[in-house]
Amino acid sequence: MKLEGFWYETHMHTSEGSACGKSSGAEMARAYAKCGYTGIIVTDHFFYGNTAVDRALPWEEWVEGFCLGYEHARAEGDRLGLQVFFGWESGYHGPEFLVYGLDKEWLLAHPEIRDATVEEQFQLVHEGGGIISHAHPYREASYISEVQLFPGYVDAVEGLNAAHTGRLTGKRHPEYNEMAMAYAEKQHLPMTAGSDQHSTQMLYGGMIFSRKLKDIHDFTHAVMRGEAQRLLDGKEVVECTVQI
Repeated sequence: MKLEGFWYETHMHTSEGSACGKSSGAEMARAYAKCGYTGIIVTDHFFYGNTAVDRALPWEEWVEGFCLGYEHARAEGDRLGLQVFFGWESGYHGPEFLVYGLDKEWLLAHPEIRDATVEEQFQLVHEGGGIISHAHPYREASYISEVQLFPGYVDAVEGLNAAHTGRLTGKRHPEYNEMAMAYAEKQHLPMTAGSDQHSTQMLYGGMIFSRKLKDIHDFTHAVMRGEAQRLLDGKEVVECTVQI
């Protein structure tokens, strides 16, 4: 049974933008539409993360390539009636941040975001009208040397990451989510939730809202107001029966 409400994926990757992505933007959009999601936010790995785009390219060409996953997902989403919003996941040799509320035009006009520190990133994103959520802050992995927290330089915390349930990998780490939620509550920060999905094998993470969101700015405002009626950790498995 699918829980009532409007389902939104807030953390997912495409093969066009992320080197670890296994499915294209269009394929990802079809999978989410089939499983009844209202919308998705494409958050491919940014310049110093696991990007699929050649860093040797001039900034404008890199941005164009980076946005292809989103653009392909958006085109397919428009065809299927799935909302597709733009974001990205910045990487700092371990800590990663989900950036919401900006667009390709903003990136083209702000090449300084590429080499911004965590503190500078926060300032630039805020000046542009966006928000930042600390992605999976307590995850342990080969590319994360130590847990680093930045409560003064994020607007929210990814409290639930469905990739930690181990539904596909068998590697369950509920403690990562438990610590993230406790951290958000201690710091009085709102929470996001997402799948961190890299293929069309659905993880069923995300956020459920009581209304359909207008755009990515409506999403950021809804996050900051704590409007989500439920955060999904991936345990709510959905029978994907929608025909597309």
